[in-house]
Amino acid sequence: MNIRNFIKDLKSKDHKPQFSALDIFKYIGPGLLVTVGFIDPGNWAANIATGSEFGYTLLWIVTLSTIMLIILQHNVAHLGIATGLCLSEAAAIYVKPIASKFVLYSAMLASVSTSFAEILGSAIALNMLFSLPLELGALMTAALSGIILFTNSYRKIEKWIIGFVSIIGISFIYELYLIDVPWAHAAKSWVVPSIPEGSIAVIMSVLGAVVMPHNLYLHSEVIQSRQWNLKDDTIIKRQLKFEFTDTLISMIAGWAINSAMIILAAATFFSSNIKVEELQQAQQLLKPLLGDSASIVFAIALLFAGISSSITSGMAGGTITAGIFKEPFNISDNHTRLGIGISLFLALIIIFFISNPYKGLIYSQVILSIQLPYTIFLQIYLTSSKKVMGKYVNDKFTLTILLTTAAIVSYLNIKLLINFL
Repeated sequence: MNIRNFIKDLKSKDHKPQFSALDIFKYIGPGLLVTVGFIDPGNWAANIATGSEFGYTLLWIVTLSTIMLIILQHNVAHLGIATGLCLSEAAAIYVKPIASKFVLYSAMLASVSTSFAEILGSAIALNMLFSLPLELGALMTAALSGIILFTNSYRKIEKWIIGFVSIIGISFIYELYLIDVPWAHAAKSWVVPSIPEGSIAVIMSVLGAVVMPHNLYLHSEVIQSRQWNLKDDTIIKRQLKFEFTDTLISMIAGWAINSAMIILAAATFFSSNIKVEELQQAQQLLKPLLGDSASIVFAIALLFAGISSSITSGMAGGTITAGIFKEPFNISDNHTRLGIGISLFLALIIIFFISNPYKGLIYSQVILSIQLPYTIFLQIYLTSSKKVMGKYVNDKFTLTILLTTAAIVSYLNIKLLINFL
């Protein structure tokens, strides 16, 4: 599969599409692939812990982190649209080999760490639903994700992800229907920052888990499935506009789902003075509070979150590895296949041989925290280079916003790393 084959055909014909008001719906999709990265099992654990310990007070973290995510994802999508290159390809082409290889190899390590958390999350869900051993659940998740990636076209994968995200969203709508939520208090907490005593570590963990390195590489690649003609400035500008709409809608969907997790935990566990630290504990406690159906729906949503995020982390691994060789993501190419295999199956091996999977989750987040600043500053360097971006280079205002966002994210991730150590 090469998601750019049709682009080359259209360029060779100098195709110029006729845009209509409904064309925006043709562009919805790439952003949702990114969305699953910040509604993954790692975020579930952080959100449930946040809501159970601090109630609705820290909902503003979800709003702030989503704003930062929109800024970074929108910017990296610009790179893909304006240059026809993903972040990994651009790094290999425009950055000195020593520096680019360091960042990209570390990004692959981050992709493996991400896949580890996603596959383990699905395994936990299967254990909740069917009492399957974690190792067997992990094997089933990795196998399913690999099959979907190796046998489906990009468009089919996108439809799978949209379906998974829809199931997750519907699950939480059902969960919220079962509880009594003080919406006025929740609405205020979404926009008014408050830092309760002892909440700094939780704030850093939630913020640090939202912006993930593999999503930046992935978005710059998959956005190119919507390209028409890189030579026509009118078309490129319209693509940039449509991309922002796609990113905004998708990130708002992620914001809503993450918020729903905290609200659910606040309305059930916080109100009952129950502090939840593990996903299995949350599922077990939901049963007496909301009934059997609520705990089953919770586990089903977690299962689909793990599967969908495993697929996207595998895609990211393929994108990064192909980019190292200055190639686009192409499922027919050995470099793409190698990246997917490394990301999914190395993660699976770690699950089989690690003595404490839950401690492994902590270490996986540490790896992400170490790598993320390198990817963000690589992105800013490339999108701020006129040689790379041409007339679509970052202006001074955009650069200031990006550097401020990068500084905040880097600081929080460094603090998170120090906290873990």
